[in-house]
Amino acid sequence: MGSIILSDLLTQILIPVCAVVGILFSLFQWYIVSRVKVSPQKISDINNKKNNGFDDSLIEEEEGINDHNTVLKCAEIQNAISEGATSFLFTEYQYVGVFMVAFAILIFLFLGSVEGFSTKLQPCTYNVDKMCKSALANATFSTISFVLGAVTSVISGFLGMKIATYANARTTLEARKGVGKAFIVAFRSGAVMGFLLAANGLLVLYLTINVFKIYYGDDWEGLFEAITGYGLGGSSMALFGRVGGGIYTKAADVGADLVGKVERNIPEDDPRNPAVIADNVGDNVGDIAGMGSDLFGSYAESSCAALVVASISSFGINHEFTAMCYPLLISSVGILVCLLTTLFATDFFEIKLVTQIEPALKNQLIISTALMTLGIALVSWVALPSSFTIFNFGTQKVVKNWELFFCVAIGLWAGLVIGFITEYYTSNAYSPVQDVADSCRTGAATNVIFGLALGYKSVIIPIFAIAISIFVSFSLAAMYGIAVAALGMLSTIATGLAIDAYGPISDNAGGIAEMAGMSHRIRERTDALDAAGNTTAAIGKGFAIGSAALVSLALFGAFVSRAAILSVDVLTPKVFIGLLVGAMLPYWFSAMTMKSVGSAALTMVEEVRRQFNTIPGLMEGTAKPDYANCVKISTDASIKEMIPPGALVMLTPLIVGTFFGVETLSGVLAGSLVSGVQIAISASNTGGAWDNAKKYIEAGVSDHAKSLGPKGSDPHKAAVIGDTIGDPLKDTSGPSLNILIKLMAVESLVFAPFFAKHGGLIFKLF
Repeated sequence: MGSIILSDLLTQILIPVCAVVGILFSLFQWYIVSRVKVSPQKISDINNKKNNGFDDSLIEEEEGINDHNTVLKCAEIQNAISEGATSFLFTEYQYVGVFMVAFAILIFLFLGSVEGFSTKLQPCTYNVDKMCKSALANATFSTISFVLGAVTSVISGFLGMKIATYANARTTLEARKGVGKAFIVAFRSGAVMGFLLAANGLLVLYLTINVFKIYYGDDWEGLFEAITGYGLGGSSMALFGRVGGGIYTKAADVGADLVGKVERNIPEDDPRNPAVIADNVGDNVGDIAGMGSDLFGSYAESSCAALVVASISSFGINHEFTAMCYPLLISSVGILVCLLTTLFATDFFEIKLVTQIEPALKNQLIISTALMTLGIALVSWVALPSSFTIFNFGTQKVVKNWELFFCVAIGLWAGLVIGFITEYYTSNAYSPVQDVADSCRTGAATNVIFGLALGYKSVIIPIFAIAISIFVSFSLAAMYGIAVAALGMLSTIATGLAIDAYGPISDNAGGIAEMAGMSHRIRERTDALDAAGNTTAAIGKGFAIGSAALVSLALFGAFVSRAAILSVDVLTPKVFIGLLVGAMLPYWFSAMTMKSVGSAALTMVEEVRRQFNTIPGLMEGTAKPDYANCVKISTDASIKEMIPPGALVMLTPLIVGTFFGVETLSGVLAGSLVSGVQIAISASNTGGAWDNAKKYIEAGVSDHAKSLGPKGSDPHKAAVIGDTIGDPLKDTSGPSLNILIKLMAVESLVFAPFFAKHGGLIFKLF
């Protein structure tokens, strides 16, 4: 089989060291951002800076550097946004905490009851000649890993939000010195979140495995089955974060846009708009905290899926620790690669022009993917034997180490393809979005028709990319190949998150500049940062959806194996009815989330109208709106409305598995995967295209764009309506669907022992 070059001792050192390096690097980035002071600068400080290396031309470029009122206003707005976001997340986590405790008890009761809460050793699932730990032990450790995953997910989201609200005003203030300075602050802040999340996820998972190993000893099958709870915990928290945050941000956004832009014809983020603070808070709780938890969940689940399959392959059977940790080593090298890639944006090259922003962000993806390919080759060479066997539905398939390299690499490059196709369909630099903008000439209806058509068309190439990845990965290394392909797509998660978080930070910076009454030139700089962030956010959503498809398929394979299903035959009525119901679930889920945003936005619109009509001097700017009431409306609506969609996703596998059995559940999982991926891609891209069509008209850079503008023109109003319709599609329903397909798959895997033993109650009666 060939020996492994990397020793077990070196593996045990390398993984935590890489995680710690990631955490230290994020803290270093945070320290650099913190040096931008959100307080008025004294003239003597500026003169000192001038003497300490700042040249005269830079000082001349600075705008309003001595304007103490502007700086104080920025600090005041930042505090309001930070307090609103913190208050919402604490309220959300109280509800989610109750769910976490209840579901942890459910996991313990379901899994413990498989063998009647017996403490005796039991025959192993995949090797009946060997004895494994008791069902009670599996229940206990699965519950612990679920709680650890949930807590890590919550912390990841919360830290991301705190960093974003810390950086937004600093980005605004740096924009006075030029677009390059503002870009660096926003990107460094995104990197803080990216590296903290990637490193924390890796470190907690690695420590959990090692602590559990003390009890499990040689029973690696039981150990890694219990570890799957970590992925379930991460994704269940992400679901509530994405849905709750998405409803919050879009209720405020839609309310602010419909009354402010369309009815009152005032600019975006105008301080006279009562919903403007709630809108900016929403960027942080939805796009930052929700997205952070979502990508952490994907990372945790892809790692767990790969580890479960590896534990019943030659790696686990022969107790080859280094080969077993191959998924974790990929993630470890990914942190180092992303660290080097980040330096290209922050240190090696300086942004001087607006036109350099988007290429700089895209180069991050290209550089990290190219370097990661080399990293994967290195890990595959030193951490794997030259030949080994992988579990393949009851048989062992012989695989070479270079074949596994191709599995990870194809996932990595498929992610890049999906990212750039998403960019093509959502960036206003290309014809699809320009066509949507042009359709606004004849009103909102044609804008909506063109936008929907664009979303449907944008599904084609990503689906082919995912399909090719699945076929190649499965042909080379069975289900393990698909699991590591998903991990390959997420191996550059630190860079992906940095780019993703950069968008909402820039968006907030633009809002603060508008509310603080800063000059038009500074607002133009923050708008340029925000426009690039919009496109990269769409790319990030493409990555998340693509990886979710691969992750859920790998988890589906692990579930089928664990539940001892010999084959999933769609001609069997039990499976086919599951397939139909599963394909329907993403529509049901989307309907719930869209309706939630609509009803919350309705309340918000009425409140904003009320304030404009009843507060004297509000339109004239002589009176202040009641921001707090709008924040309260968004908070109350999102907390109340996130529970039904969450319950739908969490209860479906339990009900189907218990009453209809594992065959029907396998159909439900397959149906929801196939249907959910398509809807998620089209919803995200439709919404992104409408948003950027509006921005294309507003920017008025080309002659074509100028012919559609300016702001307030009929085509612009039609574009605003399209953007408003697209908001819940791209920021609530679309991104939440990838959690739906992952979460149902990982939940089914965790509860598989119970479903296999006691499931199918209804069919047992007949």
